[in-house]
Amino acid sequence: MRPSLATDRLRRVYDRAAGHYDFQHGFLTAGSDARGRRLVVERSVSSDDRVLDCGAGTGSTALLAARRAGPRGRITLFDLSEGMLEVARRRAGNAGLESRMDFRSGDMESLPFEDASFDVVLSTYSLCPLYDPERAAAELYRVTRPGGRLGIAHSTEPEGSFTRWLAARVEGVAWKIPALSLGCRAVSVLPALERAGVRVLFRRRLGVPLWPFLVLVLEKTRR
Repeated sequence: MRPSLATDRLRRVYDRAAGHYDFQHGFLTAGSDARGRRLVVERSVSSDDRVLDCGAGTGSTALLAARRAGPRGRITLFDLSEGMLEVARRRAGNAGLESRMDFRSGDMESLPFEDASFDVVLSTYSLCPLYDPERAAAELYRVTRPGGRLGIAHSTEPEGSFTRWLAARVEGVAWKIPALSLGCRAVSVLPALERAGVRVLFRRRLGVPLWPFLVLVLEKTRR
């Protein structure tokens, strides 16, 4: 796994990308990012849920979650980048959903929430650029209530040796341009979460061959 960008640099990259992030990410993933968000929300969020969208970015997943949770649901958007959250606030206001949402900034590897605070915890494409994805995943697990669900989508390794080789060469070029790569690389957090105590409810690979995603919906089974 490639080393991550330093946290301060990562924050600056996403602050600068906020205005065009949705177009850029959608273009580079041929729209499969939106499909992953829909799968995660449809299979994890229910009416009236307390939801944390961790690494919420511009709010694309949170807006889907707010509509699914309904008027008595509550969505907390948490992100490292204030620039991304500002776009999310604007989009929530335009959609008439801002009153159902809270906005917090900080580091996913040290969440400022009590244990078991949320019915559902979501992370779509936000683990990929972190220094320690497993530590962040453990934080997602910690703040999910027992019996609650975690909905996760993240970059994963391509299938097939030639595709992995080609992806590594392309990524090697993109990695030199943080504004293009956004610091993202393939990660693996499911083994750590299974050791912590989750049950896999849904698992699917999707995306373009060179940059696939793994979509997971998990149930927290332990206190």
